[in-house]
Amino acid sequence: MLMRTDHFAATARATSEDLVRPTVQLDGVTKRFGDATALHEAWLKIPPGEFMTLLGPSGCGKTTLLNLVAGFLETDGGEIFIDGTLVTETPAHQREIGIVFQNYALFPHMSVAKNIAYGLKTRGVAKAEIARRVNEALALVKLDGFADRMPRQLSGGQQQRVALARALVIQPKVLLLDEPFSALDKNLRGSMQVELKQIQRDLGVTTIFVTHDQSEALSMSDRIAVMSSGRIRQIATPGDIYRRPADRFVASFVGDVNVLTGRLAERRGDSDSVSIGEAHLEVPATALAALRVGDRTDVFVRPEHLSIAARGLPGSLPGIVAAQIFQGDHVDLYIDMQGIAHERVLLRSPGIGALSSCPVGAEIGVVVSSDDIVAFPPDDNA
Repeated sequence: MLMRTDHFAATARATSEDLVRPTVQLDGVTKRFGDATALHEAWLKIPPGEFMTLLGPSGCGKTTLLNLVAGFLETDGGEIFIDGTLVTETPAHQREIGIVFQNYALFPHMSVAKNIAYGLKTRGVAKAEIARRVNEALALVKLDGFADRMPRQLSGGQQQRVALARALVIQPKVLLLDEPFSALDKNLRGSMQVELKQIQRDLGVTTIFVTHDQSEALSMSDRIAVMSSGRIRQIATPGDIYRRPADRFVASFVGDVNVLTGRLAERRGDSDSVSIGEAHLEVPATALAALRVGDRTDVFVRPEHLSIAARGLPGSLPGIVAAQIFQGDHVDLYIDMQGIAHERVLLRSPGIGALSSCPVGAEIGVVVSSDDIVAFPPDDNA
């Protein structure tokens, strides 16, 4: 199988010291286009075998960062290392990277087998070895029997598999994926995510994945680097990104969230007490260090961390149901909470009971039912 290549076997034989050395390292990398800075001093270390996702909105710098690692762009500052070797000025074809583009970039005049073999042929690999590795790659991506087909005869998912096989067959040190699922429908996208992650895990290849899709990032990544305006805002596991966002941008961008208005009520060492009406919540203290007791703060609460209660229940917040949306296994309630939230609050109620118990216009109580709450100073520009 392709997973038993010399490269991956060598990785397995590496010393413990080598194993902690990053496969990809960016030291203060900057990129400018004219007067605009697309990437501001990016610092990033990706250990061997990690699936690292660059997540952010369009124009945030994630594809620029990917292209800098690939060697398709030149840096304006900082250094890039791959497997401990300085590659900042190394041409792309000498960096030992495999890449899958958003549009797959298959050669339309070449068969599947020839597309996959292209990188091996340009590297001067012997014909017999090319044939063996192409067959292994086809098996890896479940395209046995497709060797002689042309790209136009393939579905979008099959074309993606060919592009992935072409990237992996050269035994890259780093696999780069530039929004590879964007052209696929929802169901196919989900199945390809599972397959890609399994292949990556089996091969142990260090991977950088670019996406603006939060669910993709949360479900596939070992760690996520959230980016905006050319800066890396937070690097953490999916769980920490979702539960403990570092700033209000990360909290707002990753997943659904409600922003409630509160006041800093008390300092308690590593945590602070924030009051929202009669409710008192514990939040991490770090983000509120610049505030004084009594100052206003914005409290970020996920929809699933809210629950329905009787109106007037101690500790609950008053609200009026403005809309309800049936979602199959749960009901989304949109609630008006004047003086507590500037926008309608989304509450995710499991099951379908809320359809009858919380009709539009009903006055209800809302309880914050989780410890995974964060707060940040108010945004004066919001």
